Amino acid sequence: MKQYFFTFLVFFGIVVASAQNKVTLSGTVTEAATGETLIGVNVLIPSLRTGAITNEYGFYSITIPSGTYDVTYSSLGFQSKITSVTLTETKTLNIALTEQTEQLEEVIIRNDVEELNLRTPQMSVNALTSKTIKSIPVVLGESDVIKAILLLPGVTNAGEGSSGFNVRGGAADQNLILLDEATIFNSSHLFGFFSVFNPDAIKDIKLYKGGIPARYGGRVSSVLEIFQKEGNSKEFKVNGGIGAVASRVLAEGPLVKDRGAFLIGGRASYAHLFLPLFDIDNKAYFYDLNTKLNYRLNDNNNIFLSGYFGRDLFAINDTFTNLYGNAVVNFRWNHIFSEKLFSNLSLIYSDYYYGLELDFVGFEWNSGIQNFNLKYDLQHYLSDTFQLDYGFNSIYYVFHPGKIEPNDAESGIITEQLTKKYASENAVYVAADHDITDQLSVQYGIRLSHFLRLGQDELNVYANNQPVVFDPLTLIYKEAAPIDTLTNTKGTTLKTFTNIEPRIAAAFSFDDNHSVKASYTRLSQYLHLLSNTSSPTPLDVWTPSGPFVEPQLLDQYALGFFKNIKEGAYSLETEVYYKDIQNRIDYIDGANLIANDAIEQVILNGEARAYGWEVLFRKNEGKFTGWLAYTLSKSEQRTPPRNENEIGINYGNWYNTPYDKPHDIALFAQYEWNDKWTFNANFVYQTGRPTNYPIGQFEFQDIVVPYYGLRNQERLPDYHRIDISAVLTPRKNRDRSWQSEWVFSVYNVYNRRNAASINFRRNEDTGANEAVRTSIFGIVPSVTYNFSF
Repeated sequence: MKQYFFTFLVFFGIVVASAQNKVTLSGTVTEAATGETLIGVNVLIPSLRTGAITNEYGFYSITIPSGTYDVTYSSLGFQSKITSVTLTETKTLNIALTEQTEQLEEVIIRNDVEELNLRTPQMSVNALTSKTIKSIPVVLGESDVIKAILLLPGVTNAGEGSSGFNVRGGAADQNLILLDEATIFNSSHLFGFFSVFNPDAIKDIKLYKGGIPARYGGRVSSVLEIFQKEGNSKEFKVNGGIGAVASRVLAEGPLVKDRGAFLIGGRASYAHLFLPLFDIDNKAYFYDLNTKLNYRLNDNNNIFLSGYFGRDLFAINDTFTNLYGNAVVNFRWNHIFSEKLFSNLSLIYSDYYYGLELDFVGFEWNSGIQNFNLKYDLQHYLSDTFQLDYGFNSIYYVFHPGKIEPNDAESGIITEQLTKKYASENAVYVAADHDITDQLSVQYGIRLSHFLRLGQDELNVYANNQPVVFDPLTLIYKEAAPIDTLTNTKGTTLKTFTNIEPRIAAAFSFDDNHSVKASYTRLSQYLHLLSNTSSPTPLDVWTPSGPFVEPQLLDQYALGFFKNIKEGAYSLETEVYYKDIQNRIDYIDGANLIANDAIEQVILNGEARAYGWEVLFRKNEGKFTGWLAYTLSKSEQRTPPRNENEIGINYGNWYNTPYDKPHDIALFAQYEWNDKWTFNANFVYQTGRPTNYPIGQFEFQDIVVPYYGLRNQERLPDYHRIDISAVLTPRKNRDRSWQSEWVFSVYNVYNRRNAASINFRRNEDTGANEAVRTSIFGIVPSVTYNFSF
């Protein structure tokens, strides 16, 4: 061990010593019109064949030999800027880029972007701009982040009207969703018809499917990172849209010109207002609010305050009311210690609330999850070939499984509080970005996570420490009866888990147009979503790892080939991956998850695996652009017997997960006919979702009872549809501040009745058994009016 430590010190000393003979160019890149910092801008020095990329806050740093150089700043959608710089000592250079005009050629910009992506070891990552998201046709004409990423390879969901998304055969709860670094526990509005993300407020989106950097942890499938805009520090602006079922508006402007800005935006649906015209008393609507403040204290210090608040309401005849939603707040402080050291400190609060009121029963139900997060990240640019990232974060969780209360004086319901749970998750990490040669680049790092399950009011004790027992007579698993109950304070620790999570990714570039990449990622997940449906619902409850539930552990391996074609006019990305997950929770047959205060009695620890091949072919230039994505994959899980006297779940055999879809094809195309008309289309095809159909029936006291075979052996019919849209942008009067566009869209053009479920029943007239298909949408036309001033 000492030998390895000494070798590291020698290597670290060489890196630092080599940097001492050089100078550093650093600064921040912003958008000229708004003052917004720009993420992912390429800072290139062609004569040295080296460069850098701005981080999440627009900061860059590059260490090079003294001299005079032409430095190119480029980003997709902006005019490239070339600046001649003479460096005799360390220098700060802040740059503002101007938005790209329609007349300028874009080939050079796109080539730079793709060329740098070929050389970086980062793989299994997809980025989308707000403009792309808004151009994708979706149901009811509302632009949607989640629906957009479903067109990427390796990403699916459970179908129309379903919430969440699945990445590379993983469950929806295995995705870490971050909005300005704050965790979002439920990403859907109206049970999955819309997402909680307002596209007008979004600045940047990245989906990490593999090769996940060491600064992220807590989920074993993917990371969806979303940053909101910071606000326009130059002038006051307003934009929004009026749609068929919802409208939105966003305002931004300077707090102090060129120094601070604000942003505030809101959305609300209103289709329920028209239901009384049809004598319908039901209600279903949502609203949300995005806000952000930023202020530059000086050249080295910036502070940000961002927040999100959203609520959904669903009610039936005033007898059933469902209210749920997210609330997050994040205070951030960016500090530049030097031209080589950048830091970000974040204080984050996140809350997910679920409420239910049943007047005909006479009770209301409230549940949720809260967390408080302190995180500190530093980026150390040691040399032009070596960057070090390190930091820590600490999260405190409060889980509210549910509280039942009477909602009126005549109710016979007795107040009952399900046992609250508490936990703490802490982690430290260090990661390096190392260009070993001009052709070989490596990213490597390690994350150390530590989870503490804290005390709770009541904790059941079971014989042999087994809350689930196996009945050898009936061959089924049953709930074990507690033999005792313990009471612990929050200050005590029930169980601790510590995991080391190494990460490594490498890229080898054959030339400027071809590269291969490989990565290995290990991740730990300490939170579990309790849901026995294929798509998460607001009623699903999160629970922490503890005495009876082990944390999920992932090992993922990926290998990819990347190619630029015709100098970046086209690009090809193809990857294969394999995922192995330990301790994936499974449910015994007949498990009851609702209002269950002893959830450990119905779950077992199993394992899961997923593997596949992804292809993404893009056309990046010209009037006609778009991409074709194809995924061939398999996703399975099993729960083997714990000993020789048991049979396990599904007889211990592998079975398809509810999100196993072997074939997934997505095509997106955009055609800019002229400066007034743009046409968009997408086609989606997916293998039908696994399900269970009855394989027989028997009669008991004149009641026909169906019975089922092994798990998920059948499938729903294959899913497919085509969507189209046309965007009309009236000719702009440069002297007029008001600008607008019309979006005409048709969802599911050929009216495919895709099956959300298939149920079986006996026909009352004929007595014969029959299958009934339930579909959510047929063809749906819509019109949206967007404006800005």
